[in-house]
Amino acid sequence: MRVAHSTVLKQCSGQWIRPNFIDRGEVIPAQVLGAILCTLKNPAQDSQRHKYEEERQIMKFTIERNSLLKTLNHVQSVVERRNTIPILSNVMLEASDDMVAFTATDLDIAVIENTPANVAVKGSITVPAHTLHDIVRKLPDGAEVELSLAEGERLTVKAGRSRFQLACLPKEDFPVMSAGDLPHRFKLMSEELKRLIDKARFAISTEETRYYLNGIYLHVAEGDSGSNLRAVATDGHRLAQVEQEMPDGAMGMPGVILPRKTVGEVRKLVDEFEGGVDISLSDTKVRFTFDSTTVISKLIDGTFPDYTRVIPIGNDKMLEMDCKVFAEAVDRVSTISSDKTRSVKLSMDSDVLTLSVTSPDSGTATEEVVAGYQADALEIGFNSRYLLDILQQIEGDSVQVQLADPQSPTILQDQLDEAALYVLMPMRV
Repeated sequence: MRVAHSTVLKQCSGQWIRPNFIDRGEVIPAQVLGAILCTLKNPAQDSQRHKYEEERQIMKFTIERNSLLKTLNHVQSVVERRNTIPILSNVMLEASDDMVAFTATDLDIAVIENTPANVAVKGSITVPAHTLHDIVRKLPDGAEVELSLAEGERLTVKAGRSRFQLACLPKEDFPVMSAGDLPHRFKLMSEELKRLIDKARFAISTEETRYYLNGIYLHVAEGDSGSNLRAVATDGHRLAQVEQEMPDGAMGMPGVILPRKTVGEVRKLVDEFEGGVDISLSDTKVRFTFDSTTVISKLIDGTFPDYTRVIPIGNDKMLEMDCKVFAEAVDRVSTISSDKTRSVKLSMDSDVLTLSVTSPDSGTATEEVVAGYQADALEIGFNSRYLLDILQQIEGDSVQVQLADPQSPTILQDQLDEAALYVLMPMRV
């Protein structure tokens, strides 16, 4: 059989070429010709194949990389790196009308965020949260990311020339954390919520045996100016108390203990948000609602101790000094203190504060600073790390230290923010 040049073309490596024997005008067997013709693209078959693939899609959407990464940053931090329950390592994706909901949970806290997307096929699935986050994080800025799922296959993630396929678990296996009835509702501005968290969370205990101290105690407290919303945290060595004007709707709310992990997740979201944060709570759960993000968390089931008993009321020795100078001096002399005790001794007498540290292994350190002090001479020791943690919360230029004796708790107060109060227990030096 003799074949003309224009009759047969062969596809090779994505390009159309002509076999050499065509140029030579040779006669080829019919079987070979049939094989060549089978390699030719059939537009009708391609269209049918494409339609079949589209029909098999059970979820498909396209989203901008930076938007996807921002959302994954918010939700994936809830997921623990090690999980005995495989589904808890996943994030749930729910694609609906021009919106995709991302949900992650560890059974104690859940974060849900809605993100705009170009949704071609509505659907839902769960995929490994940290793996998806790492993939998106390494994609170039501005990339368009397509996520698609065909029936019986893995989730395909495509961006430019990159293509990934991720193992999935069905949505039906994903635990749904219901908020239930939340009768108490109020709103705090993001800056107010940020202040309550920042000035209290450093004192949260990390000891699991006293689980009721592993969070911030949020409650209504009576003060000189009436009722206030108060946040308190303590680990037994130091205490932080900060108040906020009572928001509408908070009166009558129960005292609740916000878990340390919940406090951390909410704090990260507050950094990227301006405006009012809706807070709803009951005796067992709390919900924080931002524009497109919702945090639902269980509360710590326990009784917070009567912290007012450790706040002294008779400290009559007053030390006032520049906060920055004080913090820098403590930081310098504590350089040689042992990692175990981190102790620093404060000696006060006639407008002079002497800081000293003695370490059997490293040596000694002493520094004198000018301070306002008119009471009797006094020596007292503190954990330098705890003292620095408190001084970092002072916003004003000066700090007031209220002392009684070397064995009694000491009060530190911000001259610029009288609604914040800190208590530090002394230690032997």
